[in-house]
Amino acid sequence: MVQYSAGVRTTPEITLPLRLDDSDGGPLPTRIAGQLRGLIGTAVLAPGDAVPSSRALAVHLGVSRGSVVSAYDQLLAEGYLSAAAGRATVVNPQLRRVHPSPTRRVRRQQPEPAAGLDLRPGRPWPDEVVGPAWKAAWRRAAAEPVSEAVPPLGSPALRGAWAEHLRRMRAVVRAPAQLAVTAGGREGLALLLLTLGSGSGGGLRVGVEEPGYPSLRRVPGRFGATVLPLPVDARGLTVDDLPTGDEAPDLLLVTPSHQYPLGGSLPVDRRQALLEWARRHRVVIVEDDYDSELRYTSQPLPALAALDDPADGRVVLLGTLSKTLTPALAMGFLALPDWLVPAVTRTREDLGQPVGLVAQRAVANYLDAGALRLHTQRMRNRYRRRRTQVVRALSGAPGLRVYPMDGGLHAVVETGRAEAEVVAELTAAGVLVSPLSQYWSGAGTRSGIVFGFGAVGEDELARGLAAIAAAAAPGSR
Repeated sequence: MVQYSAGVRTTPEITLPLRLDDSDGGPLPTRIAGQLRGLIGTAVLAPGDAVPSSRALAVHLGVSRGSVVSAYDQLLAEGYLSAAAGRATVVNPQLRRVHPSPTRRVRRQQPEPAAGLDLRPGRPWPDEVVGPAWKAAWRRAAAEPVSEAVPPLGSPALRGAWAEHLRRMRAVVRAPAQLAVTAGGREGLALLLLTLGSGSGGGLRVGVEEPGYPSLRRVPGRFGATVLPLPVDARGLTVDDLPTGDEAPDLLLVTPSHQYPLGGSLPVDRRQALLEWARRHRVVIVEDDYDSELRYTSQPLPALAALDDPADGRVVLLGTLSKTLTPALAMGFLALPDWLVPAVTRTREDLGQPVGLVAQRAVANYLDAGALRLHTQRMRNRYRRRRTQVVRALSGAPGLRVYPMDGGLHAVVETGRAEAEVVAELTAAGVLVSPLSQYWSGAGTRSGIVFGFGAVGEDELARGLAAIAAAAAPGSR
């Protein structure tokens, strides 16, 4: 049996998997046409895609050009191809009209229908990220050589820049060698779970705040860890109620600067008690510093890690740029105590560094220029105005209660009506929010909604707030 195969490039993005088998029998033009017809029918070749020239295809298949010309003529006659003088032969742009039901059509993913107003939490204002400082940082990064390997814990330049940023903005003094670059918060938490769980994460007991951030608290279960919900009150985690002895978790995930989603800030006495509890029970505390620099009623609070010993302490500071810059960057860090650095390094050596060198250089340039501090200050002022708009619109509105909003990009509103009814009514009005109950893992939920105010303009937010007040009002239907 003689078999011909070819990978023929038609455009920079498309390679055709053509195979001609002598055992199939039949004239070559018929077999070539059948192969191309099959590629069109399965959407490997889409309407408007160029096909190879008859000469190029003949050379690659090792057949005469006349056989390819005959095959193309057949497909032109059937309406699968289209040709014009001076242009390449292409798959007929009007193919779906000529052949509305191809042999097999691959369903292409369609975008979700656009909502009228998306107020789901977690999105910062995107329009001012890409400015002169951002562009300059990326131009400089892209112009440098790319031959060097990225160290397991990340670029020394980025780790140094981040260490300086943490010192100035979060009062956390750590050496660059104690920082690990991550691909965001969840990837950083996964790295810790794998490190502490001897490569699998299985068998670990992980304490989480109840309520808490849904996407981050789902990560431990993916690694076989047991998740222990721990209660919070208006001031954050209730430290006096933490389990002790054999019941204590191996790792505790907390948001001390701005509890998510209810907004409490852990006072100093609780912070000291939490550190003492962690030292006594050998618990690793993961401080999720997700939006602590976005504070409106006072200066940003010092991180819990600032109170911990950098050498043999128990706190790992987990941070990202998703709130201060953009989630699209998918970059974050872990600030580790000295004793954890070797183990995390070994895990990262096995897994590899997930963030590319150019992106790390660009963020290092951006930090070194002081651009992130300036951007954060601009955004803090903008978000403060939006926060004031929310408070003015909803405070005193019948049927709802607005939780304190000292910082962050979201608001929590308790409603007198059933949560499902309020969410459904807002969705019908084209306003998307999150139900408050999804932040609990079990009982003890409160009826309400969580919505973001950072990614919309003043007029859009006003429309959304009016819809929220109307949907939450008693007796509204």
